[in-house]
Amino acid sequence: MFLGLRSHILDTDDLQATKAWYSDVLGKPPYFDEPFYVGFDVGGFELGLLPRNADKPYPAGGETYWGVMDIRGAVDALQSHGGKLVHDIEDVGEGILMAIVKDPAGNRIGIIENPLFNPEKSG
Repeated sequence: MFLGLRSHILDTDDLQATKAWYSDVLGKPPYFDEPFYVGFDVGGFELGLLPRNADKPYPAGGETYWGVMDIRGAVDALQSHGGKLVHDIEDVGEGILMAIVKDPAGNRIGIIENPLFNPEKSG
């Protein structure tokens, strides 16, 4: 079901300043840059930045997402094994789908179906 770790998402009160900081630290601009999301390719993984949403804040330190081919199937499989849905599947733009499920121990499992991200072409 899991393809591997794909993304680590951080939220920020100042998307432009945070984008500039990571661009400087990483030595390159983001590969995806929109007002609702900024994505950096970091050695085959994605570092994502989101504007902070008070209604859906990310935990301190961000959230990590496992890549999946079929997000509905992954959510269903996790729930069939005792997982509890935290955030249902959401289209966050450009066909990228994300969801969060808690395992029976209460750990959050982020999953992402991202047709734009190809770890084979990272650099």
